[in-house]
Amino acid sequence: MAARGRALLPFLSSGDRIMESVLSISSCRLGWLAGFKVGGSVRRFGSSMTPDVEAAHRKCSLDMIKFEDEIEKIQHEYEAAKRSFLNIPVALKEMPKMNPEGIYVNRNVRLDDIQVYGFDYDYTLAHYSEHLQSLIYDLAKKHLVNELRYPESCLQFVYDPTFPIRGLCYDRLRGCLLKLDFFGSIEPDGCFFGRRKLSLEKIKDMYGTRHIGRAQARVLVGLMDFFCFSEVCLIADIIQHFVDAKLEFDASNVYEDISQAIQHVHRSGLLHKEILSDPTKYLLKNSQVLGLLKKLKAKGKKLFLLTNSPYYFVDGGMRFMLEDNSGERNSWRELFDVVIAQANKPHFYTSEHPFRCYDIEKDTLAFTAVGKFLPSQVYYHGCLKSFLQITKWKGPEVIYFGDHLFSDLRGPSQAGWRTAAIIHELESEIKILNDESYRFQQAKFHIIEELLSKLYATVVSTERGPAYCKLADELNVERRRCRSTMRNVYTSKPENFLSHSLDEWLHVPYDIKIMPHHVKVPSSLCKMQ
Repeated sequence: MAARGRALLPFLSSGDRIMESVLSISSCRLGWLAGFKVGGSVRRFGSSMTPDVEAAHRKCSLDMIKFEDEIEKIQHEYEAAKRSFLNIPVALKEMPKMNPEGIYVNRNVRLDDIQVYGFDYDYTLAHYSEHLQSLIYDLAKKHLVNELRYPESCLQFVYDPTFPIRGLCYDRLRGCLLKLDFFGSIEPDGCFFGRRKLSLEKIKDMYGTRHIGRAQARVLVGLMDFFCFSEVCLIADIIQHFVDAKLEFDASNVYEDISQAIQHVHRSGLLHKEILSDPTKYLLKNSQVLGLLKKLKAKGKKLFLLTNSPYYFVDGGMRFMLEDNSGERNSWRELFDVVIAQANKPHFYTSEHPFRCYDIEKDTLAFTAVGKFLPSQVYYHGCLKSFLQITKWKGPEVIYFGDHLFSDLRGPSQAGWRTAAIIHELESEIKILNDESYRFQQAKFHIIEELLSKLYATVVSTERGPAYCKLADELNVERRRCRSTMRNVYTSKPENFLSHSLDEWLHVPYDIKIMPHHVKVPSSLCKMQ
């Protein structure tokens, strides 16, 4: 933030003297257009100067020289830093590396206080192959063409796994896919219209600024979990197709249609049937999940499953993933004290919908009220209020694992539960963070940030001359170049808890200005030794 302007003149009671002073100071800031400087004082053509105005001019001159000296000093610091950028310092190579399979916390957690472990199913207990996104994409595009009469040429689209990233938002008004940072500003490298990345200048043309205000945020839709990857790619491909074909379209209608198609894929059972028909193609076996569940059970912990998926889909997947080698049927159910399917999260956390007993054999729901949970029974629907009344489990002793910020994690945290975010990309991200070249770019980034802060604090907006603008532009270009090469409890997968004792503490790092899984690379490691 720019520093406040200096009080260049003492208070003057006369309106004429104030106006004269303002005009004089303005001429000073515009490069002495109204006069010339001689021997540290100012001479005016065709007029005499009062002592107050002459003193103001002299002070203004000294301030301008000081500002120029500060800018030159920062420029020298930047030149020295650029010379140090030529080699990776040894100190960076000696910094400790983070564990890609570690567990990281935003609040201290004492595991022996946790008595109840809850789990989502999809992308939490169940791990899927890369083929799943293509399947969702293909089924959704067929629905768009066959049911919503989209152009048949859309059937030629192919899912691109390199395009979608986690955490994008869709602007229903403008049709842009946006990546927002922690402060609600658009990431310059994460804004797309169709498949075309928008430049910083185009972003500012469309939004006025990079920051998304509260009013603009109302038209944004979050696309947060893995199931949204196919949706993101289909939105981009459809919009790009309309743009290339010069077809008029409404960005909000495109979203509604694609969202409807994606929901149809899930709710119709098409997706579930396709996965269970060829589980080896779509599901990944993981014996460590079974090991974690057994470890928790052996420690006397209570376990529950809370998922939006239907029971037959969960049952088929769990049998494939966990029971193939044991030869036992239905053994996975014995590990859970409560199994709840089709829970309708996130509404589960705020509604007062009753639980229904589900008959596995008849595929029907009972009409009787649910007053207690039986391990041998499966339950549908329900709500958090009834869940807490029936189980008597207190908030702080419960932890819930899920991959979706809104559907899985926001509701439980408001109820006092601990939450564990499953972020599959975390392993690959930490491997990148451990790389020496990345750490070097991160240290460079911190240097540029420090220099920019100094520069912004040096002058007020009215004194930003050519030297200031040139240096600011150069620093911002280098900052963007560095960023383009970098990128509650959370971990990459639940089974990472196998490497931890269930009696230990999980501690927050002392520096909470960075994410707990980051190692903060000091800028001093990149400076001249």
